[in-house]
Amino acid sequence: MKVVVLVGGVGGARFLLGVKAALGLSPVGATPDSPHEITALVNTGDDVWMHGLRICTDLDTCMYTLGGGIDTGRGWGRAGETWAVREELAAYGADPTWFGLGDRDIATHLVRTRMLRAGYPLSEVTAALCHRWQPGVRLLPMSDDRVETHVVADIPDGDSVERKAVHFQEWWVRYHAELPAHSIVPVGAEESKPAPGVLDAIAAADAVLLAPSNPVVSIGTILAVPGIRAALRETKARVVGLSPIVSDRPVRGMADACLTAIGVETSAAAVAAHYGPELIDGWLVDDEDKAAADDPALAGIAVRVLPLLMRDLPATTAIARAALDLALELRER
Repeated sequence: MKVVVLVGGVGGARFLLGVKAALGLSPVGATPDSPHEITALVNTGDDVWMHGLRICTDLDTCMYTLGGGIDTGRGWGRAGETWAVREELAAYGADPTWFGLGDRDIATHLVRTRMLRAGYPLSEVTAALCHRWQPGVRLLPMSDDRVETHVVADIPDGDSVERKAVHFQEWWVRYHAELPAHSIVPVGAEESKPAPGVLDAIAAADAVLLAPSNPVVSIGTILAVPGIRAALRETKARVVGLSPIVSDRPVRGMADACLTAIGVETSAAAVAAHYGPELIDGWLVDDEDKAAADDPALAGIAVRVLPLLMRDLPATTAIARAALDLALELRER
């Protein structure tokens, strides 16, 4: 079975563990001679240059999670991390001080940056990094081209406030998404193209899943790359999404701030309607949001209700299994 999953962030990475387990694969690491193939199309709009290094937060979170190197408590960064370099940078007064790089994590960024500067595309760099971690999933950046999500907000500047665009990471990490966003823009997306293998994976898929990732700055940014949305419409597979909203609240992070910025209500039904029946065939919602199954705004979308909190691996596996079952059921109709 060939499965494609659009992912971003901690929730997306954890969902991939469940997809692997639902297919009978080892959640962490590779499963030799598996008949199944999972391809994760990973958001790169959060990528940023920091202290001369190229940081790919979502790719690394997926790689570490699936390879057994993640800090499970935080959901991001390396397990057993130390922070000597961050402390030294602070001693020098080197900006930015709001984004910390762990010592172990820096090694990944050093290798990536060296390869990028040598002319290797991000997709090949990612494959090389994954050779160490053996995630058991093919991790593909959505694009080899530089796409960075920027947020227009009223930014404090001393005693004044200036409306300007800042990198998503600054809005998210430094300001905790507490500054209302006037707009969110994936800069460079219009000129980008899908990374090699992305469109082929979608075309060959038996099922396509939208992880319960941020619908604006994770899934939305992937869909902003020309050709990906069209490929999802044309694939013979059915596309099933999972709501990142439970009882009108984000399961993780500050997706509500992002949804407000684009004028979408923070609810499971509103996010599904935002994607629309032209993109998704099925939608999973939590028991708390069962009313979405009868929402006329979701006409044309098959809604299924089940416990949707990824509390542990068994719960995540059950959720992934339900998503796969729905995708296959809809394909057979």
